[in-house]
Amino acid sequence: MILDAFSARMSLGVVTLTLFLLFSASYGKTRSPYTGWWALALFEFMLGNAGFLLNGTPHQVWANPLGNVLVVAGAFSIWAGARTLRDLRAAPWLLALGPLVTGVASTLEDPANNIWSGGAVYLAMITVGVGLAARDLWHFKPTHPQISKAMSIVAWFATLYFFARFIFYVTHGPDSTLFKGYFGAGPLGLVTTVLLVAASFTMTTLSNDQLIRGLRERASRDHLTGLLNRGTFMDLAGAELKRLRASGSGAAVVLADLDHFKAVNDEHGHRAGDAALKAFAEACRESVRSTDLVGRYGGEEFVLFLPGATQKRAEDIALEISKRMATMEVPGGGAFPTVSYGVTSSTPATADLTFMIEVADAALYSAKAQGRNRIVGANRLEAATIADEARS
Repeated sequence: MILDAFSARMSLGVVTLTLFLLFSASYGKTRSPYTGWWALALFEFMLGNAGFLLNGTPHQVWANPLGNVLVVAGAFSIWAGARTLRDLRAAPWLLALGPLVTGVASTLEDPANNIWSGGAVYLAMITVGVGLAARDLWHFKPTHPQISKAMSIVAWFATLYFFARFIFYVTHGPDSTLFKGYFGAGPLGLVTTVLLVAASFTMTTLSNDQLIRGLRERASRDHLTGLLNRGTFMDLAGAELKRLRASGSGAAVVLADLDHFKAVNDEHGHRAGDAALKAFAEACRESVRSTDLVGRYGGEEFVLFLPGATQKRAEDIALEISKRMATMEVPGGGAFPTVSYGVTSSTPATADLTFMIEVADAALYSAKAQGRNRIVGANRLEAATIADEARS
């Protein structure tokens, strides 16, 4: 039995419109990127299928290629949404490539007389877009993993269905009874409706998970620089130091202070001061490893925790940060303030975060006393003396 294509597409249109309105309203309240991309995908699916309703009319020449482009764009929007769950972004050129290639293929194959113009490319691009989304959903690690895995299974099923549709299109052709019976417009509308409804049941949970993670991230970050705030830094660095101690590894701590920062605010305004703080944070991000921790310790003071780093390595990183900051363009001209550093390292046996910060702070004080814009290190033999001086 071959399902009526028009009825299936109308039913799909009603379901898609309903889901689009629901998720658009949800996005308006939550601003969840995942929900936003899903709403966009639904909108693209809805307009694309509306274009297919004009097949057999004089408008087919433009409506059919446009429908192909929009449906493929919807598949890639689903992928972009799945990427946001892992805090990743889909490159704009990749999002545009699939629809662009589909549009060119559809235009070149006589769309005025062929409702399957560019069909092979169209089906292949849908398979690629949905398959990429399934991959990202499978690797996503949310608070409710069973929900993510269920969504991934739905996406993989859709990928297999569209891949099979592509294979049968190429091997049997769109006019074959087998293709029409299982992969034509009627069966496609029914399968897509079921998949959209099934996927939508997981949307709220995954969107809420994304929002909660975002709130936690903002709560743990300094709002101006994007670096860890002091409390989060101390918690993470303390836990990492315990792990390093158990594995027999040491670490280094760097305290940094922007020189004459008050003068920058007084002479050029707080906007200039904020620009300097952000520039230093950016220089840190470009200089450290992904396993290092960088936090705003307070005001114009910053702290770095470098697992496994030697004293020499920590001092080299401090020098690299200053070099990067010196090359940055200053809004309105001029130059960013210089930076003073206090550096210390520790073996596993003597590793204690509070003590290391005290030593680095004393070394930083020494750097300022020596004229600023320099790096002063405190080795383990000097640590007790410097810490006592810092306390007195």
